[in-house]
Amino acid sequence: MSGITPDELNLLIEQTYKVEKEFNELKASYAHLQDTVEEVVEFLPNAIWILEKDGGVFLQNSQAKSLGKLFELLELKNDDYEVQFDSKSYLIKSSSYKEKLLLSATDITEQKRKENLATMGQMAAHLSHEIRNPIGSISLLSSTLKKRVLPENVAIVEEIQKSVCRIERIIKATLMFSKGVHANKAPFMWSELQDALNMAVGYYDYTKEITFIFPQQKFILNADKDLLEMLFSNFLTNAIDAIELDDNDYGSVEILYESDDEFHKFYIYDSGVMIENTKELFEAFKSTKVKGNGLGLVLSRQIAEAHGGSVELLSSKRKGFEIKLAL
Repeated sequence: MSGITPDELNLLIEQTYKVEKEFNELKASYAHLQDTVEEVVEFLPNAIWILEKDGGVFLQNSQAKSLGKLFELLELKNDDYEVQFDSKSYLIKSSSYKEKLLLSATDITEQKRKENLATMGQMAAHLSHEIRNPIGSISLLSSTLKKRVLPENVAIVEEIQKSVCRIERIIKATLMFSKGVHANKAPFMWSELQDALNMAVGYYDYTKEITFIFPQQKFILNADKDLLEMLFSNFLTNAIDAIELDDNDYGSVEILYESDDEFHKFYIYDSGVMIENTKELFEAFKSTKVKGNGLGLVLSRQIAEAHGGSVELLSSKRKGFEIKLAL
């Protein structure tokens, strides 16, 4: 120390403080950068893993942590691929950078569902077109046959007609689902729609004694009458099927009506068996009934939405639905 002057010592101390300050600033900057990277990784909507060269996890976000068992199934390769895990579909992507491997898992379940629905809708529409002509012939021939058969055989022909009517409803629903719902609105009385619903119920096959209670109010609907007939018929036939599965020998279906400044509101209740799987209630091609095709409630909701309204399952103890149609 004898060879260092006081000025040189002070300069050395100042430089030491300066280096320490720069080091602390650099350390703080690195910590900030690391926090920023972690925040960005956490912000991403998919699961992210950043791996060391030996396969150890260098960094992961919370989504990745929640999918720890999925991570165990992943292959460390550069090609993108899909994997099924826990009833969901994931797209796996990977990329390498400076001895680090980046893995991402994106939930594509909804995308795959829509793709499958589109494919199923196209296939169903094609089949419906193919079936339409022979069904039309059967319907025409059965009407002719009914006029010519012996009286004791009329009931058999009527059963054929009911079955044909059911197939026609399925074809109509399938084609509408594939093309989309478009409402052509015009004013009409509720009583006109009620008459059409009574006729539709008359064509539907059921064995039990069922009481149908319709609104007695007189009011005008500015809507697409054919579409609303399909909407309400779907609920009525669903109610009939639910009553048929019930242990009682009789049942009831009730439609209540009220309105406010914005909506016509209908409440449909039935005494049939309760709905077991409410999560798939409005899923296309997924029916909660043995006889269902999985489109009735989906189309009913779309028809209500085409009229500025909605269809919702009521959460009350009494089994029912609320249908809203914009005034």
